[in-house]
Amino acid sequence: MSKSIPALRALLVLSGMACCTVALAQDAPKVPIQTDDKGSVYVAPNVSSGETSMESKGATVGVQQKDGSGVYTGMDTSTPRPTYSVGGSTGGNTSFSAGVNSDGKENKGVKAGITIKY
Repeated sequence: MSKSIPALRALLVLSGMACCTVALAQDAPKVPIQTDDKGSVYVAPNVSSGETSMESKGATVGVQQKDGSGVYTGMDTSTPRPTYSVGGSTGGNTSFSAGVNSDGKENKGVKAGITIKY
């Protein structure tokens, strides 16, 4: 019985870490504007809620095809200077993505990633 307690703790720690990783990896909700057989055009608003209202602080607009490939562009006004972004991704079982963002001054960045579906 005493050997099963550390194994149970390890299982709980690993499942907790997996839940946190999944929560961090979630994308902003995408609201489809137009959908057809080829894919969809969507908007993902950057919204913050208050007690009685919601405030939009920019949005991302993109096109996503059925295979997962797509492009996006967006603006975030939650900081003193608006930040603009643009990016894209390939589709398929191994997808490559890249994007850039900048506020035109000191806030700039590049991101890239690989998504492997199994």
